[in-house]
Parts: sequence; structure tokens; C-alpha cells
Amino acid sequence: MGLLAFGGCQDTSDRIEQPTLAIVNAAVWTGDPDNPSAEAVLISKDRILAVGTNEEIRARIGDAEVEVVDAAGQFVTPGFIDSHVHFLDGGFKLASVQLRDAATPQEFARRIGAFAATVPPGTWIMGGDWDHQLWGGELPHRGMIDELTPQHPVWVYRLDGHMALANSLALEAAGITRDTEDVPGGTIERDGNGEPTGVLKDNAMNPMLEVLPPPSDDEYDRALAAAMSHVAAHGVTTVHQMAGWDSLEVLRRARDRESLKTRLYAAVPLSDWERLRDYVAREGRGDEWLSFGALKGLVDGSLGSHTAAFHDPFDDQPSDRGLLLETEEQYYEWIAAADEAKLHVIVHAIGDRANQVLLDIFERVARENGLRDRRFRIEHAQHLRPEDIARFGELDVVPSMQPYHAIDDGRWAESYIGPKRVETTYAFKSLIDAGARMAFGSDWTVAPASPIDGIYAAVTRRTLDNANPDGWVPEQKLTVEQALTAYTVGGAFASFEEDRKGMLRAGYLADIAMLDRNLMSIPTEQIPEATVTMTIVGGTIVHQR
Repeated sequence: MGLLAFGGCQDTSDRIEQPTLAIVNAAVWTGDPDNPSAEAVLISKDRILAVGTNEEIRARIGDAEVEVVDAAGQFVTPGFIDSHVHFLDGGFKLASVQLRDAATPQEFARRIGAFAATVPPGTWIMGGDWDHQLWGGELPHRGMIDELTPQHPVWVYRLDGHMALANSLALEAAGITRDTEDVPGGTIERDGNGEPTGVLKDNAMNPMLEVLPPPSDDEYDRALAAAMSHVAAHGVTTVHQMAGWDSLEVLRRARDRESLKTRLYAAVPLSDWERLRDYVAREGRGDEWLSFGALKGLVDGSLGSHTAAFHDPFDDQPSDRGLLLETEEQYYEWIAAADEAKLHVIVHAIGDRANQVLLDIFERVARENGLRDRRFRIEHAQHLRPEDIARFGELDVVPSMQPYHAIDDGRWAESYIGPKRVETTYAFKSLIDAGARMAFGSDWTVAPASPIDGIYAAVTRRTLDNANPDGWVPEQKLTVEQALTAYTVGGAFASFEEDRKGMLRAGYLADIAMLDRNLMSIPTEQIPEATVTMTIVGGTIVHQR
């Protein structure tokens, strides 16, 4: 790859928009059904000026000096859109204890103890993203880490974010004892003597969240900068941020300083719909760097935490069907009111009961509030009854899914819900065949913030333990182009931005990813070997390898 300068002839009509950057000699997948492939892209400031052959683009370059990237045959796509991230959390966790690949309880505890030795006494140890399935499924216990962390409160999440482990200092800070009662939509794990083990699930985590020390503005800004650099290295140019009001203000501060290099579509909690309604009325809905107007809710928990809501019991825990975090009527009231205020409703649902409940509410609200382009979204849409799959297309509900979860959960999901229910688990192809407009994301930090890994997962469905070389539930595999579409065009549609991003087309934002190999032509098992060599956001190179 080389950087060159071009001059050339150009008629006066082309001088209206002066080109500033060109990519030539590329294998371009545009995402544009009217012009699916090309060799070169021409950019004027933050917009795409033209997409075409090398000769056509060279002919458009005028007298001014233009930066030209010689792609030398590399693969160019629209910048990836990650439709579900916990962006600032990810930035913070980049600098925290790393537990995701801790394969034994001993290694889990050792890493926490080693990290504690590097930070001052009293510092909270957070983050983690542990996976107890790596050591057979037994949940961790505060007794594993108490002696290693006598001066550090510990609050480390399971990778799905639906349960976490606290040490005794953290439990004490939150006032959680053997006398603390469970709350609706949450569980305090207890030992045989009734004492809390330190594992708290879903709504039971709320008392801990109330005592966590708030980050400073400087810490927030550093987390944001780390997160933006991290996703840029993976070719991601837009993320859909699932967080709260504090995060939104951090993003707005960065936008006002013009320091964003990732575009963001920010959601705040569904229960705050009135506050967002007033906020949008006062502030508008943002701009091309930071837009808002979306609300994120949660109907249930996760499969790995046994808190996903199912119609039938878990196979490994016959007395347990998971849980709804609120009543069905409460979800209906929030969604109906938010939709009437013309806010964008985005709701997490994992289990088949949670998805059915949510589809019922969406159908009811759309009928009562009248026709409009509302684009209800179900985040994850992981476990579906066969009869509910067609409803996504019929109701114009966007399944916002994270394909990496399929090759992760596929290692153990069948032991939780049995062989029949997994047939419609992560039902990518069935949903597309039903006419659904699918959007893909990572759920970072629950999964890696890598669209390349997500594409690999969607097209191969090979589980991380290599136990399914032909794919787990292989009939749900996608083609590479379908997966690319979900990470580009689908993501743009899921945020009402398909008129300006998700495709390489004249007039669209110049958000571009370049990879060192062509995902459309290499064997699918080689997809994880692909590397992002350049990321461009708004016509500016923000990552270059």
C-alpha cells in the first residue's frame, strides 16, 4: 500500500466538489445493489464523490494535490457498523483485570490477586468478563478471592454482564448479607448455610451499582479514547451505544470538542422515556457524529446466567424457566408511551418467552399508535419459537444480533435447553428468509469488537471449542455477503441512517474499512486471518497498520 499524489485534467463542473482522497487498485464491495463492486473510491472532505473503475476515478481527480491510497488489490468495504456495544465500559475494561480466558478457578483468582497488587489499597477492581463454562460451569465464590484482596473491593462481571462476583468487602459496601432478600428479576446466589456467595444476578446487582465510585471526567475521556482506537483497529466506524445518561454526556462533550473519531448512535434506558422525550425536544436528535433518540430496555437476562426467560424449563435445571425483569404490563406501558413520543425503542430479549412477549407488545403498540416507520428492534433475539420467526418480517422488527455469541454459546447451550430448542437458536438465515432486516454487532465487551470474527461466526458457525467443524445448527449459516450486509447496510437501517451510511455510494459519508484479504473469495475458515489495514471515518484516516 502506498500514498501517492495525483494531478490531472478536470472540467469546471467537477471543481464544485474538490477531491481530497482517493483509493485505487482495490477490490471494492460497495454494499450498493445498484453498483455492487468497483476498483476505486474518490472522496471530497467527508463525503464520497464517486465510486468506479481506476480510470474513472483518475479522470475525476483535478489539478489540486490529492492524497491517493494505492490499495494494491486489498479488500475495501463500507465502514463496519457495530449495532450493539457497551462502549465506555469497553474502554474502561481495556485497562482492568482480564478474566475472559481464565480457564480454571485458580487462574481466575490468581489474576485478580495479581491485579490488586498493582493498584493502591481501596481501589475497586472491576471489569473482568469471566466465563465459568471454561472450568466446567461451577460459579465462582467470594472465598476464592477474599484473602487475595483484603484491601480492594472486587466487582467483576461474567462476560454477558448479567451476573457478577463481589468479594466480601464489596458485599459489605453494598449492605448485602444473609438477611438481604432476593428482589423480583434478580437472584443472590447463596451457599448451603444461606450466606451470599458473592454472585449476584440481574436486578440483584442494583445495590452494588449504587455504591460503585463514579469515574472522573478525565477517566471517562480516557476510556472513550481507548474505545475509539480499539474499534477503529477493527474497521468499525459507527457504534450503537447501549448505556445511560452519564455516557451520553461524555459523548456530547467529546463531540463538542470535535474529538470523536467513531460515529455513535446512543441509547438511554427505556424507563427514562419521558426524560429523553424532553431532551430531544430541547436538544434535537444530534448530528452525523453523535445522534440520539433511542431507548434501550431489557426484558430478561442471559442464557449463561440461567436468567433468560423461556416457556419451558431449562433442561439442566427443571425447576427454572428464567425470569422477566419487569412485568409484561410495565414493558407495554413504557414502549407504548415511548413510541407515541416517536422515540426509537430497542429492547433486549434472549429466551423464547421474552422474545414472544416483546413481539406481542410491539404488535399491540403498532396497532394502537398507528402506522409509521418505527423500526422496533429486538437486541439479541437469540432463542425463538419457530412460529415467532416470521413475525419479525411481518411486523418490521429489526433483529439486532451478535453472531459471535453463536460460536461461544454453542459450546454448551444444548446442555441448557436441549436439542430441539437449539434448532431455532441464532436463527440468522431463517430470519432473513422471513424478510427481516438484520443488523449485526458484537455486544462488546461481552464478545470481541471484531466484525471479522462476527462474519466468520455467521458464515461457519464453528464453535470456539472446535467441536462443530461443519457448523453448529449449520442450516442457519449465512453467506459472506449477507453477513457483510448486516454489518453495514443493516446497521445503518437499524438507526434510520441508511440514506448516508452503510454503502459506498456518491453522497454518502466517507466511512471505509480496508482489509488485507478479500472476504468474498478466500475460504471461509481463513476469514479470522484477515486484518484491517486502514479505517477511514469522514474522509480522515483514523487507523493505519
